[in-house]
Amino acid sequence: MSNHIVHHEYGDGGVPLDAAQRGRGPFIWRFNLFHRLTHGFAIISFYTLILTGIPLRFACAPFAEPLMRFWGGVEQAGLIHRTAAVFMVTYTFVHIVYMTVKLVRTRDKRRMLWGSDSLLPHPQDARDFLQQWKWYFGKGERPRFGRYSYLEKMDYMGEVWGFVIIGGSGFMLWFPEFFGRWMPGWMFNVATIFHAYEAMLAAAFLFTIHFFNVHLRPDKFPLDAVMFTGRGTLDYMEEEHPVMMDQIEAVAHEPVSHKAIADRRAPPPTRTQTMVAAIFGFAAWGVGLATIGMILWAALC
Repeated sequence: MSNHIVHHEYGDGGVPLDAAQRGRGPFIWRFNLFHRLTHGFAIISFYTLILTGIPLRFACAPFAEPLMRFWGGVEQAGLIHRTAAVFMVTYTFVHIVYMTVKLVRTRDKRRMLWGSDSLLPHPQDARDFLQQWKWYFGKGERPRFGRYSYLEKMDYMGEVWGFVIIGGSGFMLWFPEFFGRWMPGWMFNVATIFHAYEAMLAAAFLFTIHFFNVHLRPDKFPLDAVMFTGRGTLDYMEEEHPVMMDQIEAVAHEPVSHKAIADRRAPPPTRTQTMVAAIFGFAAWGVGLATIGMILWAALC
């Protein structure tokens, strides 16, 4: 890294609240505004769907009645649930269009589909998985991840799988007259089971595995807000996504870009941005962990 690049460092030697601000700068854009908005929409819609669905699925649980009152009753909760579902379908469709346009416009399509920038699983992810376990037991070096690690791809593909199963079964239950014209009756019983249990599995995965990998690991705790602020320090990027460093260093000497363009230099997040991200992040994983507690509690009734 050339010496004329300005470095950001915490002069007081303290540990930043946001793990993406650890170490030395400059800051680098990782996610643009579209990515961050989509992530925010996913949080809002998924939490709404889970918290309106739990009291219906576990009506026997002590928390079901007060939670249902919070939503304004069964009918109102159902309306909110279906509205959140339509909202999720809408931004998912927009995401598909966005990714399609990006693929058409990109010059290096192979890199986006099968290289270090790919969101799709490929053989390197299996090698990284095995290398990670070797590293855990001191038998090898830490794997070098590209733009997305196998853990991030697992999160992404899990959402795709959950969207298909939960969304498909949910629309069957929402429009039984339409689907009943060409589907046997027993399929609706199957859809009821799939909708409830896949939703619980999705919540369990998100609020345990995803939260731990992103926020609760010792090197991340208490929060990694890179998806909220869109940026992280050069040290953070080098540690988390070292394969990207060649393309980052190629433009790291350029002026700061106030527009969120991936891999370009970014201004440091302001104190207000950091605090807003922290409040939103802590609220999200706090409610998520409480939801896991409700699911475990309800499983005993």
